[in-house]
Amino acid sequence: MEKFNLNHVYESQQFDSDLLDRVFNVADEMKKDLSAEPRRYSQALKDKIMASLFYEPSTRTRFSFESAMARLGGSILTTENAKEFSSAAKGETLYDSTRVMCGYADLIVMRHNEPGSAKSAAEASTVPVINAGDGSGQHPTQALLDLYTIRDCFPTIDGLSIAMVGDLKYGRTVRSLSYLLTKYNNITIYFVSPPVCKMDDDLKNYLTTNGVTWEEENSLEKVLPLVDCVYMTRIQKERFHDLEDYKRASGKYILEMEKVKLMKEKSIIMHPLPRVDEIPREVDNDPRAQYFEQAENGIYIRMALLLLLLGNDIKG
Repeated sequence: MEKFNLNHVYESQQFDSDLLDRVFNVADEMKKDLSAEPRRYSQALKDKIMASLFYEPSTRTRFSFESAMARLGGSILTTENAKEFSSAAKGETLYDSTRVMCGYADLIVMRHNEPGSAKSAAEASTVPVINAGDGSGQHPTQALLDLYTIRDCFPTIDGLSIAMVGDLKYGRTVRSLSYLLTKYNNITIYFVSPPVCKMDDDLKNYLTTNGVTWEEENSLEKVLPLVDCVYMTRIQKERFHDLEDYKRASGKYILEMEKVKLMKEKSIIMHPLPRVDEIPREVDNDPRAQYFEQAENGIYIRMALLLLLLGNDIKG
């Protein structure tokens, strides 16, 4: 197998178009393998241990990583809340925790509340580290599964237009996906958010430098007929320092069925989940709703990353 030229996954900027194709091709292989009989990869990581080190709450990311490892025959070390139930509660530094875990596991999946923490952990680690979300920083594996979902729904990613809606200031998923979209041609992004949740200038400047067209818009209804993908996000109350700012942003953009009817017939609706009120359940049965398929794609992407980082013999 050709060597995967990443030792860690901590930010989206690490991926070029060739690496994206590599990950997606292996994810396709994992998707086929899970329905095959017999399964080729069911014991591919039987001698490997993954440490699941989550300092913040998680459902999809944590369980999909643990499911991915189990489906590959590997073992898992996990804690429900590392911030409370690990030595972090005693004041242990992230550096020390990472160095210790290197002696117990072959790979570390980490979620932490501080932006940049995963990169710092990777610099301290002797085993691969995967960023499962670092505060309001990045969530690269979510971005990979998001892009994989888009790839499944359209003949090509080139030329697509995407509306990113909701909490863009603190939304690590929209930042991470935006970085990956710069690897494709003729992409247009519409940033739709309350004034207190606008996308930061550093990301917008990065997009401009890398040839992505972007616009800021207040009206969701104006954007819906124009785009191929609507990427909804919740307003993240836990990230706000000012409760009044949160109240001004909360509930501003809700994608009810009346708004869905404004969308193109072949467009898609995405959401990294969890949702609060921004997509009512009545939308779930619309064929454009892809957020549950999106969550399922996390298994295939994370299986692919585990295999690639641990250097096992796979196709792709």
